[in-house]
Amino acid sequence: MEELKTYRLADICNSIQTGPFGSQLHKSDYVEFGTPIVMPKDITNGKINDNNISRISKNDVAKLFKHKLVSGNIIYPRRGDISKCALITSKEDGWVCGTGCIKVDINQQIANSTYVMYVLCQSETVNWIESNAVGTTMLNLNTSILSDLPIKLPSLNTQKKLANIVSSFDKKIDLNRRINDNLEQQAQTLFKSWLVDFDPFKNGKFVESEMGMIPEGWKVISLQEYCQEITRGNIPTYVEKSNRPILNQKVNKGVSLEKQYYKYNSENVEVSISKMAHYGDVLLNSLGQGTLGRVHLYKEKLGNVIIDQFITILRTNLFVKSAYLSYTLNRPEYQTIIEGNVTGSTGMWVLTINNVRNIKIIVPKESCFLELAPIINSIYQAISNNTAEMEQLCTLRDCILPHLMSGELKINDLNC
Repeated sequence: MEELKTYRLADICNSIQTGPFGSQLHKSDYVEFGTPIVMPKDITNGKINDNNISRISKNDVAKLFKHKLVSGNIIYPRRGDISKCALITSKEDGWVCGTGCIKVDINQQIANSTYVMYVLCQSETVNWIESNAVGTTMLNLNTSILSDLPIKLPSLNTQKKLANIVSSFDKKIDLNRRINDNLEQQAQTLFKSWLVDFDPFKNGKFVESEMGMIPEGWKVISLQEYCQEITRGNIPTYVEKSNRPILNQKVNKGVSLEKQYYKYNSENVEVSISKMAHYGDVLLNSLGQGTLGRVHLYKEKLGNVIIDQFITILRTNLFVKSAYLSYTLNRPEYQTIIEGNVTGSTGMWVLTINNVRNIKIIVPKESCFLELAPIINSIYQAISNNTAEMEQLCTLRDCILPHLMSGELKINDLNC
């Protein structure tokens, strides 16, 4: 077994640097087209999510040259969810480390960035970071804490070999994720064409409704009428670990579920089947600030996942109807409607179940749904299958990785 050497993170870095202070960069400096600047919100699942990323001008990039990101850097948030981090790839090379982040510049002569990233994501490392962070209501991370982080490494050559093995899993996972994104876009394009722009019905008769002109025979109804069931999730009985994960608001990121934030419910407490997650459920975050309004279409068939009490569950009698509802509630105009139905004070905003029930949507004829169903069902079945494969690959990767890192499992044992 190859001996592992223990370092401080600072010992294997060229630098560990805080992003620019607020005085160096203001929200008013953001531009529509320019160089992306990475904020804590953009760090997701070990990667940079650029869907809603802010951008700055060339002049501001020049001013912030010390904060430029290079492929192989690792970036952390300074506060809040400090357990997450992201590896900068060639795609993000030249982007800028934003306010609220810390840039870790790995010395490639000592350590392999990909391997270090995997070590940083291990539960033992995450626990150390959270235990040593400062703050009570919100954890804060700084360069001193990160510098002292202990990290065990084999030789650089072994690091590279192990990183290549584990990266092969990630490449397949990323491929499936991209395929799913493309499939999701196909479904959204279809819904927009048929049920928003009314393309197949342009030559037919239109009638006035409270939501504008709609094809004859269509109607505007409340979600109470549209759904078979609208309910809230379960009041949890927490345990350290069980076979009953709790899908809470932190897990529900809208398009995706971040399952590293699962909490667990006691298996000794009976939970109503209506509070469990079912294929086709539309899950709507309904409490608090920041997460309220996120909508997720549940596409798994596990049978053991419990929905948390602060998520509203909307169920219909056809999957295509649920998919359309999810698409509709995610549209900007409906996010505005959801915001307008919020009650309570800042920090304790609530979307009551009655207000959800009263939200109105445009509904086509049943025949329209039946015509769309085979296409939509096929798209989301493919997404579901790809997601299940990604879960299996993640489980296998996460099972093998600690044994490879500790030396218990040798590279040759994998026949690579």
